Amino acid sequence: MSSNTAPAIEDARLSKFEERVQKGDAIEPRDWMPEAYRKHLIRQISQHAHSEVIGMQPEGNWITRAPSIRAKQILLAKIQDEGGHGLYLYSAAETLGISREEMIEQLQTGKAKYSNIFNYPTLTWADIGAIGWLVDGAAIVNQVSLQRTSYGPYSRAMVRICKEESFHQRQGYEIMAMMMKGTPEQREMAQDAMNRWWWPSLMMFGPHDSDSPHSSDAFRWKIKRHSNDELRTKFIDKTVQQAEVIGLTIPDPELKWNEATGHYDHGEINWDEFYRVIQGNGQCNKQRIAHHKKAHNDGAWVRAAAEAYKVKQAVKNN
Repeated sequence: MSSNTAPAIEDARLSKFEERVQKGDAIEPRDWMPEAYRKHLIRQISQHAHSEVIGMQPEGNWITRAPSIRAKQILLAKIQDEGGHGLYLYSAAETLGISREEMIEQLQTGKAKYSNIFNYPTLTWADIGAIGWLVDGAAIVNQVSLQRTSYGPYSRAMVRICKEESFHQRQGYEIMAMMMKGTPEQREMAQDAMNRWWWPSLMMFGPHDSDSPHSSDAFRWKIKRHSNDELRTKFIDKTVQQAEVIGLTIPDPELKWNEATGHYDHGEINWDEFYRVIQGNGQCNKQRIAHHKKAHNDGAWVRAAAEAYKVKQAVKNN
């Protein structure tokens, strides 16, 4: 093959790939794909998986303190769902040629990130309501669009995840609605949780796309179909109305309806806080990773036993 042939073949492959993406075809693991596309997906899907798994921690903190057996059962089911979401997403990422072990190592060493939202503490039971309603509500807005992302395994994983996240959002809203019908202390607790979780929830969508080095390729290859600001606005429009129904106040004095745009305008987000938390300096960053490392190490014997059983079965079948 001449030195001029290889680039020509590569260009033809890229052209065919981009043609398929623009047509709306799903890209599957054995299909040819640009290396930049593969790397972008590994980064995004693994970070999504890490977020699901780390996100179990702030809620797990309240399993033993849930106010009723019903609340405990629902919370346990929700946390179990989050673990399952992590499994789906790690499995999707593995189809791109990265191992589960490598992804875990990247998380534990800080090379890979997870959602900033999970580095805030859950101080009261109302925080569990705020997480379900606001955090999972924000996740749904983002993840519904990912059901149409161009990579097949990621897209299919999101279909089931979105169904379960809808249950989580309703669970959180129910908690907040019940507290707003309760005592003055309970209403105060719900409003306090709202005040603390509102702005971090808006940060979950990420900074303006113009500030992200990854956005152009994500749009070009239909990994991403809506801008961060579009998704954030959609979440705000929906959530403001839900808050009004149960009597909660959005902690943003600049929030107002804009007749011209048909959407709510909101105050400036503290992006310095966002980047500080993402860089590992949030209230719970060190605690979250330390807990993950301990659980991972404590579970080493389970992985070893599963691997031994797998080898035993392979020998038996041969």
